[in-house]
Amino acid sequence: MTAYVIAHLHPEGLPNEEVLSYIERIQSTMDPYGGRFLVHNTPVEIVEGDWPGALVIVGFPSVEAARAWYASPAYLELLPLRTRNMAGDVVLVEGVAPDYDAAATAAVMRAAAALGA
Repeated sequence: MTAYVIAHLHPEGLPNEEVLSYIERIQSTMDPYGGRFLVHNTPVEIVEGDWPGALVIVGFPSVEAARAWYASPAYLELLPLRTRNMAGDVVLVEGVAPDYDAAATAAVMRAAAALGA
């Protein structure tokens, strides 16, 4: 199942040399794990709420691949270049199957709620 690493980053001003080096080098750390940028340095259109900062989404072929990349020596070497200069939140999440049905999920949630009532 596809997995995603999603980052909500809070840059302050223009990127400095460390952040630029991080951006230049990150793809080579993702390549061995099948990672690719899906959203990167793209303006967001806010349709609800507030969204201060930038959005980055990276896709991986599996949760295991995403975890292995994040824990890899190559990425751990780069990570401080970003974290020293840019705060943010990063999550790893597994995607849903191509045949996912939100209505079926709601039915399961309704049944669970009825049991708890």
